Amino acid sequence: MTVLGDGPPTLYDPGPVPGPGGWPVTYEQVATGSLPVVEQRLVPRLSAGLRLHGEYQGSGFTEPKYIARRGDGQVVQLSRLLYLVASSVDGERDTESIAHRVSARFGREVSGENIRFLVEKKLEPLGVTVPEGQESDEVDAPRSDLLLALKGHRVIFDERRTARIARLFAWLHRPVVVTSVLLAAVAMDVWLFGFFGAIEPVLEVLDQPVLILIVFALTVASLVFHEFGHASACRYGGARPGCIGCGIFLIWPSMYTDVTDVYRIGRGGRIRTDLGGVYFNVVFMLGMAGLYFATGEPFFLAAVYLGHFEILEQLMPAVRLDGYYILGDLAGVPDLYGKIKPILLGLVPGRKGRAARKEVAGLKKSARTIVATWVLTMVPLIIGEMGYALWNLPRIIATMTRSMVEQFSGTGAAFADGQVVEGLVGVLGCLMLLIPMGGVVYLSVKIGGRLLRAAKRSTAGRPRLRVALCAVVLAGLAGLSYAWTSGLTPQPLPKKPPIAPILQPGVSTEEPQPRQATTPDGDSSTSDEDTPDDPADPGSGAVAPTAAGRSPGSDASSPGTSSGASVSSAPASSATARGPAGGDSSRGPASPTQGTSAGPEPSSPGTGPSAPATPPTPSESIPASPTETASPPPASGSPGAS
Repeated sequence: MTVLGDGPPTLYDPGPVPGPGGWPVTYEQVATGSLPVVEQRLVPRLSAGLRLHGEYQGSGFTEPKYIARRGDGQVVQLSRLLYLVASSVDGERDTESIAHRVSARFGREVSGENIRFLVEKKLEPLGVTVPEGQESDEVDAPRSDLLLALKGHRVIFDERRTARIARLFAWLHRPVVVTSVLLAAVAMDVWLFGFFGAIEPVLEVLDQPVLILIVFALTVASLVFHEFGHASACRYGGARPGCIGCGIFLIWPSMYTDVTDVYRIGRGGRIRTDLGGVYFNVVFMLGMAGLYFATGEPFFLAAVYLGHFEILEQLMPAVRLDGYYILGDLAGVPDLYGKIKPILLGLVPGRKGRAARKEVAGLKKSARTIVATWVLTMVPLIIGEMGYALWNLPRIIATMTRSMVEQFSGTGAAFADGQVVEGLVGVLGCLMLLIPMGGVVYLSVKIGGRLLRAAKRSTAGRPRLRVALCAVVLAGLAGLSYAWTSGLTPQPLPKKPPIAPILQPGVSTEEPQPRQATTPDGDSSTSDEDTPDDPADPGSGAVAPTAAGRSPGSDASSPGTSSGASVSSAPASSATARGPAGGDSSRGPASPTQGTSAGPEPSSPGTGPSAPATPPTPSESIPASPTETASPPPASGSPGAS
């Protein structure tokens, strides 16, 4: 303590006094006990891992916005004053020192009390600064509960490795290189879809389990290369990319690249970064096409074909993928989903509508137009999809249950029989079933919970409105339940053979048997449309197709055919039949001849040795078929069709 005055110094300890040399007081203040009250100085500290990225370039807001990123990955928007305060916090300056620094940069006088208020009431709740008295720099600040955001982040390439990768591929974003790549991609697509046939390599791959696994590995590689495109584009634009990792989107594994630093480089650089992923997908497809020309292996072209679907998926603006961020950067609004509520409430008259319109008024006119168009397009689409899913819920559940039972049993049987490769491909099929179904369940639970919480908040303190809302919801559920149980909703899909049998081992590939109609006499027979002319009828003039020319699942003889006119099945090793329309039958040993049989007639499989057959006499003529036309040729897609 320093005592000033004419009297002798008095020993008085007012407690800890900040600043060198203590706080100067007079002798009278000491003698009378009227010492000034000295407050403990506040030295703010930034939270662990906080990064200040500067002004949001190309912003769609009327007032400038500044971006900060917390250590947990949450991005925070700050006003200019709050950003100046945060950028002046270094863990050593107290509020008075920060006030002097901020006043010089802000252009207006700011006091130490103002700084204390901003730190305690604004920055601490956002997780930018550490609460007073806390020793650790880690903060437990609230996060935005984003419905369609990535969860469970895990780092694969840290920031240093990502920087090396970005520097390695940055040259691919030069304008000359980009133009050459796009022209080559156009030429590749014209050749693949216009001349070669893009679906043929896919069908060849689906016939080989090992090739499916290879294409799956190439697809994963294209996803990783996609993230390299974002990181290298960020580096090329002058920003610093962060880490590359993976997470869970709904419940589907997905990858991400931390490119938050692009908010300070301008709109053009951000859009280049957004498009860098799909651009690298194009580069990857060109590489796969080059490998096909070098090796002649069709699975490389199958990877090219699937890469087109990956690009289309990424460009959809409905969820938080590349298309969503492209649209957000065009509008200058980093979170489009956050603007759904104010734009919809702005359409409602009254106090809430005015407050919402005031919030939307903070956007520039061009940004307001883009965001409003997106909201008014996406909200009806989401509501329509939810209603359609609820209406078709019984058939969805029934079809999913049937597919799951067949898929799991067939995959287990493949492993039990020692078919390891087929079993592994079956596991891929199981994942393709489970992951979308789990995503639907997760999304339904999340949306239902949000709607329930929103209803509770909006009806708090208004019991009549709550009762009316509950009545409307119960009436809707009752109507849906009646529609589900009474058969008004569509029935489950009929069972069909799998398109890719390799992905569903053990699942039957035969067409379901045609439904049989009962005649008045009680005999069961098929209709004339399903039953071909009797191939052994001497008067029909029809050439009987061999078993190789029939569709899968058909019998060797039609129902109702007499035993004397049975047709034996051709062996599996016989030559391929051309069919009746070609005027020629197969040369297999069991092929029937046209007209009356001149030799012994073979018996049906499983009936024992055949007895010699004698030509029928006129009195033993076989009843003619209803029509005299030849049997229709076998379908082009059936086995044995040439």
